[in-house]
Order: sequence, then C-alpha cells, then structure tokens
Amino acid sequence: MSELSPPIQTDFDFDRVIDQIEGEIPGPHLIFFAGIHGNEPSGVWALRNVLQRIRKEKIPIRGKVTALAGNLRSLQKGKRFEEKDLNRLWTKKNIAALSKDNFQPENEDEIELAELFALIQEIIQNQSGPLYFFDLHTTSSQSIPFIPVNDSLINRAFAQQYPLPLILGIEEYIEGPVLSYINELGFVSFGFEGGQHTDPISVQNHERFIQLSLAFAGSCDSKNMKVEESLKVWKEEYGYFQDFYEIFFRFEVEPESEFKMNPGFKSFQEVTMGEKLAISGGKEVHSPKNTQIFMPLYQAQGRDGFFLIRKTPQLFLSLSAFLRKRKLDRLITWLPGVQWASPEKDAMRVDLRIAKFLAKPILHLFGYRAMQKSDHYLIIWNREWRSRFKDYQEEDWYQV
Repeated sequence: MSELSPPIQTDFDFDRVIDQIEGEIPGPHLIFFAGIHGNEPSGVWALRNVLQRIRKEKIPIRGKVTALAGNLRSLQKGKRFEEKDLNRLWTKKNIAALSKDNFQPENEDEIELAELFALIQEIIQNQSGPLYFFDLHTTSSQSIPFIPVNDSLINRAFAQQYPLPLILGIEEYIEGPVLSYINELGFVSFGFEGGQHTDPISVQNHERFIQLSLAFAGSCDSKNMKVEESLKVWKEEYGYFQDFYEIFFRFEVEPESEFKMNPGFKSFQEVTMGEKLAISGGKEVHSPKNTQIFMPLYQAQGRDGFFLIRKTPQLFLSLSAFLRKRKLDRLITWLPGVQWASPEKDAMRVDLRIAKFLAKPILHLFGYRAMQKSDHYLIIWNREWRSRFKDYQEEDWYQV
C-alpha cells in the first residue's frame, strides 16, 4: 500500500477492464467497480495500485480478481455523469430491456450501462467459484469510510468483518443502483465509501478495503494483504462508529431547484431538532429531530440532498435473522390488506388504509424493504429468498 498520500490523479487512460488477475488455484471471483460516478476516481487508482503490487510481488492468488471502470466517458471529464446518473439506471425496466436485447441507449450514460451489463452477464455465465461484487465510491462531503449494505443475511455476515459503520436501508430511497440489481441475483454485493472525492486519504482507504476483501474472501493470504495492519488502523480511527445504522429519511432535491447545503456538515455528525441544514428552492430546511446526518450534498450534480440515520439495535438484528431463517415472512400475507405483488412471491402490496399497523420497522424484521407508491399503498420486496446461500456456505466467513 502507498506509504504517502499523493494528490489524486485525474488523467485516465484505462479500458473498461482496468486489470484482471487469475490464480492457478480455483477459488472465488471478486469483481470491483470503480468510477461509476466519473468525479470519484480514487477507487480506480486504488485498484490499479493493489493489483499492480500483486503482480510485482508475485503474490499467490486463489480464483480471480476483476477491476472494472464504471463510467469511462465521465471519468475522462471528471464529471459525475453526462445526462443521467449511471448508478440510477439499473431499474427493472432497463434490465428487462437489456435482457431481451432490445435496449436502445439514448445517451452516453446509457451506452455505459449496456456495456457494463454485458460484462456482468459474461462474468455470471462463466462463474466457477463464489462471486463477490464491490462498488467503490467517495462522497462530496468529508466523511469517515463506511459500507452501504443491501439488507440480506449473507451481506451482513460478510460486511461485519470490516471494523466500519454499516448502513442499511439505502435501497428504499434510491432506485436503480448497480448493486441493487446484483443483490436481486443473490450474490454478496455491497458498496464502500472511502472518504471525500479529492482527499488523498480516500485512495488509501480504498486500498485497505480491496486488500481486506481479498483476504476475507480467501483470495489472498492475510499477511500479504496486510490485514492486521489495516484492521488496527481502522479500529483505532473508526472503531467508535463500528455499528449498524438505518437510513430513515432522505431529502430529495427537486429538478431545477437550487439547493445549497449549509457548510461544514460531515457524515455521522449529530444534528439537533430544528437545526438549519440547507436551503432548497429558497426555503430553509431544518432537522426534524435529534439524530445524525449522512452524506450531505456538496456538489452541483445529484438529487440526494442529505440523509438522516440512527443506530440499529443488536436485538433487532438478531430477531430479524431468526425470523428470516425460518421464512416466517410468508405469514404476512395472511394479514388483511396484504397480498402478493409478483408471481415469484418476492414482493407484496400493502394497502395502508387497512394494514396501518404494518410499519416499516416490522417489515424490515422480515427482510422486506418498501417503496412508497402512493398515499394508500406500498410495494415491499424481499431479496433474502434470492440469496445464493449454497454458493458461500463452505466459506470461512459464512455464519448465516
């Protein structure tokens, strides 16, 4: 890993596949995305650095490691995206069109989507060992590193190996990220936010995450990946924040609306009820309660003004694991106002006029996440049953 923190480079001469290394011994296949947003280059450089070190030092590897550049065109320009956010394009509609080979890209970002989709399909079709997908990002505000996790038991089990805050629930507020699509396929997959966009420390954090991931998945030896050193550094610097957190509020920036975050906010910073957080459309935005702010927006592009989070009690996590393992979610459809919303029985429709008692925290226990469709009903879905438990049950980390 780099001893110093040089400025983040901005000149790109990468292909879609930044690098790929395959070992002589069969094993897992780790796929890293970096630069899904073109103004977040640190993950790209970290992947190059780590994989080059593996080659240079001839470090033995099991299975395969693939490093993919996300939005190549935007990376070259240092822009988040051209016309549409690539990390919001992985919707069910777009995936269905891509799967039927009748997707017609209308802009450069959608061309990137089609190219990445084809690569992911190729990787899945040629799967030998268990697959792991990781998406490397940075934030516009100052932040400690953290891991956004789509809430499944296999994701929880693997992600708990990192001594960092783990964020649940983002899939309820953001439609179309690449990892939500991959989670629906049942693979271990989650994101990593390494810090602020232009902070050189973000590159180091990404390097640590990549090396820890290779060791945790059994691709590389822990000593070669400097696991002990990285865990010590992260525990000392971020151990206080090591916990599960739940997103419970998102402030959406309306199109064409001028938004300005008050200066100085950082992720995980405590805010008080009534505290002024931002100005949007000429009106002040205040915190609705005493809580913690998360990912405040300090860039021109993007519609996620800020999120609010709270800690998730361990009792809740243990109870939810108990309920999910026994598939007790099927009992929910016996309740008035609830019915299946898909032939695969992975989604339910909840009529809020009848099932007022079925609050989000109860649904979360059973592994369901909700998308508000109107004032009267929710569509809730469960990715737990899609999880490929058998792919991972022989792995050292598996504790589901």
